[in-house]
Amino acid sequence: MNDMTQAAPTPASKPKPRPRPQVMKLTEAAAQRITELTQRADSEIVGLRVGIKNGGCAGQSYTVEYAHEVRPTDELVEDRGVKILIDPKAVLFLLGTEMDYKADKMQAQFIFNNPNQVSACGCGESVQLTAAKV
Repeated sequence: MNDMTQAAPTPASKPKPRPRPQVMKLTEAAAQRITELTQRADSEIVGLRVGIKNGGCAGQSYTVEYAHEVRPTDELVEDRGVKILIDPKAVLFLLGTEMDYKADKMQAQFIFNNPNQVSACGCGESVQLTAAKV
């Protein structure tokens, strides 16, 4: 007669989590400008908070503001020595975006080169975005 005892099954090991893609990247010009802004701010800030709000003729616009604290739900991006905090509602709309900074005689502004942008209004103040396909 054969011994029919079997070894106890070993629990399946958990798969390693897939690395998360970086939501945004910065150009050198954007990183330099963010560094300048954080150094001359009136109060201590941890970086810039980037998000999206509804409004404008194309439907949405980018928001950029000082971040005085890191919120538990913020997506933290550290690139070129500066911190960008991304509003969690904006992550899928900003995935793959490059943030640049341009200054000329008429204006100085952050520029968002966003692969999820479908269109923009003529004045450039608002955009239409779709969520990234992940």
